[in-house]
Amino acid sequence: MFSVFKTAQMDEKFKSLTAYIKKLEKVAIAFSGGVDSTFLLAVARQAVGDDAIGITIDSPALPRYELEDARHLAQIIGVKLIIVESNEIEDEVRQNTVDRCYFCKKIEFGNVIEEAAKNGIKYVLDGSNADDVNDFRPGAKAIDELQVHSPLKTHGFTKDEIRKYSKMMGLPTWDKPAYACLFSRIPYGTAIKEEDLVKIEKSEKYLIDKGFRTVRVRCHDKLARIEVAADQRVQIMSEPLASEVSAALRSFGFDFVTVDMLGYRMGSFNETLGADLK
Repeated sequence: MFSVFKTAQMDEKFKSLTAYIKKLEKVAIAFSGGVDSTFLLAVARQAVGDDAIGITIDSPALPRYELEDARHLAQIIGVKLIIVESNEIEDEVRQNTVDRCYFCKKIEFGNVIEEAAKNGIKYVLDGSNADDVNDFRPGAKAIDELQVHSPLKTHGFTKDEIRKYSKMMGLPTWDKPAYACLFSRIPYGTAIKEEDLVKIEKSEKYLIDKGFRTVRVRCHDKLARIEVAADQRVQIMSEPLASEVSAALRSFGFDFVTVDMLGYRMGSFNETLGADLK
């Protein structure tokens, strides 16, 4: 079980967040197992006890290892976790337009709200944080339309602050790398195909097992564009690892394997959209 704050350790921001959740009495957290939703779920567990649950959407966008991580984290925190299967690759999502995330979140959070209602819970919370307002996130519109609460964002919690509090609480996610759904590995305008998601997931899991904690495999049809942390670019390009990585990703279904010269950056496909969309 994770360690909990003592009252003397809580600053006003943390107290305000806890008090807010207490007023809701019963909450369901849209739980991905990432840094933000894990912190929020842990705070909710402290605030309302067993009246906090996690709901995870199991879809083609979620790697199997992330699903298992979510299960494990829910056990550590000590909350009930409900896993809802959902095939989100419907028409609007499959077309992968620039606002794909809006349609995807509509489906995801619609399922979370429905499952929460089955459990007698009115309030659904998500882990959006204060830094998210600076990124291109069409899914935020869907969250607002569905009246999902984003207490980390409204209480001004940044990603760095969430990591700091998570470390103090003993949560293993305090230094977990940022993550985004597998759909984000495919260029806008390119149809999402399940076979591409499979080879992306296999490729990223392989690279994670090789020690690349922050990694993305962007899929350009038969070409893989690997992004790793800037300080690991030399490592992945050095022999014999470079040849091993190339052979592995080819075995997963890619014909060509490349490394992005700029390294990992969040939402690199958004760079093609223009500053006016951010």
